[in-house]
Amino acid sequence: MTRKQDIGALFLRVFLGAAFFIHGLAKFQGGIGNAAGFFESLGLPGFAAYVVATIELVGGLAVLLGLGTRLVSFLFAVILAGAIVKVKFAAGFLGNDQMPGYEIDLALLIMSVYFVIAGSPLFALDRLFFRSKAK
Repeated sequence: MTRKQDIGALFLRVFLGAAFFIHGLAKFQGGIGNAAGFFESLGLPGFAAYVVATIELVGGLAVLLGLGTRLVSFLFAVILAGAIVKVKFAAGFLGNDQMPGYEIDLALLIMSVYFVIAGSPLFALDRLFFRSKAK
């Protein structure tokens, strides 16, 4: 990657990590039981809310720091694909009167897939721990 691409990827990585961290934090602060109830209303097991919220919170922080970005981004992509298919797809791309659409989820999904493929080594803790593999 060129230096400009690395800087652009850093901005995207920080945004993606912050967005997921904030969403995970909100699930815990808003009462994780409420999130579990919502998951159950969708036909998903309630414990999945705990798993998703933990991945969002811990994974968001990890991506912010550049630690395990590729692996965590893969998990983010799985969560987002599930959210689009199970919750948002029926509302359409832009949404409807009842709920927002899946345009933001799709953008975050594409960012996540980008990091699975390309990583983001600039200012990443992975470079400290995995020097030879951080490209």
